[in-house]
Parts: sequence; C-alpha cells; structure tokens
Amino acid sequence: MTDAAARRTYSYLGPAGTFTEAALAQVPEAWGQEWRPVRNVGEALADVVEARSDAAMIAIENSVDGGVSTAQDALATMPGLRIVGEYLVPVEFVLVARPGTRLEDVSLVAAHPVAYAQCLQWLTATLPAHAHVPASSNVASAMGLLDGTSDADAAIAPPGILDHHELELLASDIGDNPNAVTRFVLVSRTVAAPPPTGADKTSLIAELPDDHPGALLEMLEQFATRGINLSLLASRPIGDELGRYRFVIDADGHIENERMADALLGLRRFSPKVVFLGSYPRADRAVVHYPERYSDDVFVEARDWLRGLVSGEPED
Repeated sequence: MTDAAARRTYSYLGPAGTFTEAALAQVPEAWGQEWRPVRNVGEALADVVEARSDAAMIAIENSVDGGVSTAQDALATMPGLRIVGEYLVPVEFVLVARPGTRLEDVSLVAAHPVAYAQCLQWLTATLPAHAHVPASSNVASAMGLLDGTSDADAAIAPPGILDHHELELLASDIGDNPNAVTRFVLVSRTVAAPPPTGADKTSLIAELPDDHPGALLEMLEQFATRGINLSLLASRPIGDELGRYRFVIDADGHIENERMADALLGLRRFSPKVVFLGSYPRADRAVVHYPERYSDDVFVEARDWLRGLVSGEPED
C-alpha cells in the first residue's frame, strides 16, 4: 500500500485559520494527513457518513453561548456516527487589518455577530466611535479585507488567521471573557469505544416516553441512582410537534464501567429512543470520582448474587 493510499482524511469547518482547525491540530493522528475544509457541520458529518472522510471535527459546546444546536441536532438525526475524542480550544480573538493600517485609522469593524458580541466591551473602550459590519464567519471577516469584498478597516478573527495570511495585527486578546472556551468533538463512523482511562465521558441523546409530571426526573434518576454525574443536560425540540424534546446528555464515565452500563440499560427501558454517541477520554483528563458503593465490584457482586438466587444456590 502506498503512503497516499494510507492517508486519512479529516473534515473541519474551514477555511484555514478557524477555531475548528485549531482543534484538529490537537489530534496527533491527524498530523500529516489530509485536512478537508467544509462549509458547515452538516457537510462535515455527511463526509464521514458517506466515507469521503475518516473523521470530522465539529464544535459541540461553548462556555459562553452554550450548546451548538446545529451540531446536536445533526448528531441526533444522522445515524452511523460515533464521538471518539473531545478537545478544548480557548476562544481568543485578534483585531487584524490590511498591512500598514494603524489602530487609530479604524472606524468600521467586520465581525461575525457572535464574535462581535464577545468583544463588545473592548471595542467600546478602545474604539468608541466604531461601526460594525456583520460577516458570515470569523475567518470571512478577515478574508473580506484581503479580497476587497469588505469596506471594513479591520476585522475580528481567530489568532490562527495570522498563520495563513499576511495581515496587520492591531490588537490581541480582545475578547471580554478570558475564560471562554469551545468544546470540539472528533466524530467517526460507528466504532467500538476506546478503552476506559478512568477520565472518560459518555455522550447520549434520549427522548422522554411521553409528557407527564416527573418524566424528566425519571430519566435523570437512571443516572442519579447509580452515582453518575451529568456534566451536560440540554434540551432540543424534536420538531414533530410543540412540547416534544430530546435531551443531549454528557455523563461522567465509560460504557464499560458497570454503573454506566447499568444506567444505559435502565435508560433504554425507559426511553423510546436512545442514541449512544460514544464514550471517550475527557479533554481535561480529570479522573472521575464516585462513591465506593457504585464501584464495578459492587455491581458485579449484586449480579452474581441474583444469579445464585435464580439457580437455587445456598446463600452464605
């Protein structure tokens, strides 16, 4: 097999210089492989399903704006996908311009509306008389300066744009929240989960069986009664009628943990539809702690005890 034939392809939201590209750069096995820029999350995941790519990097959650609804909905409705890893990228912004531009020359700033909102305090303090022209993406705001399609004097963009294009850096770290971070996930076709590390996360999407008092509590009890912490619980409309929602869930632990497996069995019995998105190492590598009564040994012993009762073995 030639090197070209062995190369893997990774789809990501392009063009070069995006936060998604920065997330993909954190994947060692993607280094030196084919990176395929796409225009949206749906296209990235379709690349995987239709075998144009081996995996896709997509944004799933932002610490400021919450869950990325387009990604959550796509994962809920496109079969044959599995999350195999997660990566965190700090949300940092720079102000860039055409070469030779000075900060005092700036009066019109191009920016994606979300980026503009996250830099508004800095802009108000530094460029109080500025005006804003919306851009379709963080990278498009800067590209418009170079290709002449934008009348803006400067653009708000990710720092990675400077690695690919000749632009004047007018200011760095202009975001108003220094702790802002975006969580990305690497999605492949359905595969077995990587082995548990002790610092794992399991992602699911589940629907409630019907709309009745306590239905959500019953779903959450599948995890609470087994000592499993939920790091994410978000609702998304199913879309077939008003009042019908699916829930996006991130649970601490791995499907090979006895407590997680038991919770998934309970959830499967309760919910009319459960989509298992994957068990994978946490990006922060934080070890999952739980009370001893929820250890694997306790679940195994309880199952052996029940088997003994069924088979008529004498109890100790």
